[in-house]
Amino acid sequence: MGQRLYKSGQFARRASVTVRTLRFYDREGLLPPSRITESGYRLYSDEDLASLQQILALKYLGFSLDEIRVLLQSAPQNLADVLAQQKRMMRDKREQLDGIIQAIEETEGLLRTGNADWESLVKVIQVIQMEQNNDWAKKYFTPEQLEKMRELGEQSYSDEARQKLVSRGEWTEEDQKRVDVQWAEVNSGIQRLTAAGADPAGDEAQAIVKQYKGLISAFTGGDPEVAAGLNKFWETHSALPEAERPIPSPYSPDEQAFLDKALAAYNERNK
Repeated sequence: MGQRLYKSGQFARRASVTVRTLRFYDREGLLPPSRITESGYRLYSDEDLASLQQILALKYLGFSLDEIRVLLQSAPQNLADVLAQQKRMMRDKREQLDGIIQAIEETEGLLRTGNADWESLVKVIQVIQMEQNNDWAKKYFTPEQLEKMRELGEQSYSDEARQKLVSRGEWTEEDQKRVDVQWAEVNSGIQRLTAAGADPAGDEAQAIVKQYKGLISAFTGGDPEVAAGLNKFWETHSALPEAERPIPSPYSPDEQAFLDKALAAYNERNK
């Protein structure tokens, strides 16, 4: 038996939207009808209802039409996966709002006691800006990858370490691009030396390892608690099946072996 089809008015009533809304999403290429009859009637299916529900949820979360279009193209197709994805997004948004509400409530408490100052109000602004700027990561990672990294972070970092990371302020897209350039230089050096059969304990390899450790130290800020959380994050990440790792390794097995030997030589040299 074929799937049931509905005319625009019937479908709109079932979905609790207007026909005008359906036509708008059709024009935008987000929700074309399943069929158009010879007489020009637009026909929608039950599967279209799931797609509409997803569009409305993403719109509620603040995604632009262009962003929704991209997400729909890469999104899971069955309803259970769609709902699970939306639930994760809703939880992320709730966490963002909870952070902003907490900062506002703290400032309200200071106002009641007469201790509020310019710095406490600026903190609220910083929290809001940080939550807004976190959205740039969606351009580089899928919702599934972001959720997995969030889970790994919760498992790896203590509450104190997470608070220390948050207190540093926002991490912007410009910050990430700057660090990406530095890591690309390190990674290309490791790849080049591995291909050349260089000595991991040699001066050139050790110079690259020094740069490698410097980047890690810049992230941890020399804080042992943050460093411990970072180590646990990568240990847990490495233990995952390769297909489930949210961050792919830049190294081949030979390159990773070269790096491990170079790090061991560096640590031995700098005892």
